[in-house]
Amino acid sequence: MKLYEYMGYELIEKIKDRDIKIQDILESCHKRIDEVESKLHSFVNLDKEKSSEKAKTYDENLKKGKTIGKLFGLPLANKDLICVNGFPTTCGSKILEGFRPPYNAFVIDRLIKEAAIHIGNTNMDEFAMGGSTENSCYGPTYNPWDLTRVPGGSSGGSAAAVASGQAIFALGSDTGGSIRCPAAFCGVVGLKPTYGRVSRYGLVAFANSLDQIGPITKCVYDSALVLEIISGKDPLDSTSVDIKVDKYTEEIKKPIEKKVLGIPKEFFGEAINKEVKKSINQSIEKLEGLGVTTVEVSIPHLEYTIATYYLLCMCEASSNLARYDGLRYGKVKDALSGDVYSAFSRTRGENFGPEVRRRIYLGTFALSAGYYDMFYIKALKVRALIRRDFVEAFKKCDSLVCPTMPSTAFKVGSLIEDPLEMYTQDILTCSVNLAGLPALSIPCGFDSNNLPIGFQIIGDYFDEKGILNIGFQLEQELGIFRKTPPLTSGGK
Repeated sequence: MKLYEYMGYELIEKIKDRDIKIQDILESCHKRIDEVESKLHSFVNLDKEKSSEKAKTYDENLKKGKTIGKLFGLPLANKDLICVNGFPTTCGSKILEGFRPPYNAFVIDRLIKEAAIHIGNTNMDEFAMGGSTENSCYGPTYNPWDLTRVPGGSSGGSAAAVASGQAIFALGSDTGGSIRCPAAFCGVVGLKPTYGRVSRYGLVAFANSLDQIGPITKCVYDSALVLEIISGKDPLDSTSVDIKVDKYTEEIKKPIEKKVLGIPKEFFGEAINKEVKKSINQSIEKLEGLGVTTVEVSIPHLEYTIATYYLLCMCEASSNLARYDGLRYGKVKDALSGDVYSAFSRTRGENFGPEVRRRIYLGTFALSAGYYDMFYIKALKVRALIRRDFVEAFKKCDSLVCPTMPSTAFKVGSLIEDPLEMYTQDILTCSVNLAGLPALSIPCGFDSNNLPIGFQIIGDYFDEKGILNIGFQLEQELGIFRKTPPLTSGGK
């Protein structure tokens, strides 16, 4: 095996045993990037020189007997909307071209403190608005399992980078499934924590009440390790919660035979691909073989989640993106000529992509006089009903299990002209964000085209240890997480 193919925890043990150097890992990932990046387009900016210097410094410190941190120089790929001090952060948009944040996001500071090495920022749907990573000003990212298909979105670049071995782990953000969707499509592990578990300071906002940062990794153990590091109260984020952070890397190894898993019947409807449904049911049988009990539960308001989610996220997006006017943020030079209204119009019209403009239009309309009560307030009321559905379901079980996505990865370009069909792809993920719950996606099998299928585990509030525990035990039972994508067209 090449070093980029190992799990993060395995590389850490090799470094501790002095079998390899941190520079060896970084060079392996850099070489892999040189080999496959032209096919995948996972990254928008790379930081090879500084990352190499950092690896060298860490190796010298280890040689001197110094401690450097829990992550021992593991290469980190960062989604292009999480701020890294002095490094280009553009959110996949022309309007932020040249922007270099003057500070690190909370999660970046935490990871760097534990000796993660930032190697670059990954491609994404512009301002995280999309489910395929086709809405980027840099062009699309491609799926490592089949180069004719999307990697999912909006964190598609991060998932493709991890799946292909260009990075050992990555960060993504999840507003309606933007970590779990690409994790499912690319055959890696994606974790969306409980809202408030991880600070959003330094995350460029799409929808404040829905966004949450989380890890994308090759295995559940690595996600548990990263979550331990990035979780916790942040005084700079009023939505972060001061609640105990569990030792997830220890909790995942506990037996699960006494757990009760809920199977939400609405998540297994006719819209779910037959091969996906079969693989999920087989995985549930594996869990039953490990001693868990299953019970059917209901999320009766699931049918309203797409409409509710998109109303709320578009309203919040239209408000958040008002600052990109060429004066406060955006291309200032565009606002230096003509009257203020034409300058605003020119800045936003020329530098926002079509999906971002669409969401601004719809969000502004829904918040306008005469429509605020009809749309926005009504959506908030339905959101409360969806949250209550989950609360009732968790009275009967410890966690919920279901598919992550209704199908496997679709062809590049097949849905980009049909936004409504694209939006329906979020049916199994966005309800989790509306309720603020934690959820984990792990690969559980492959369809007839050799495309990965994602198994989703939804937990009660702040029960990340529970879903990681179930995910780890199922992952070990299935034993498929070490498979390497072919990086060819056709997925064979």
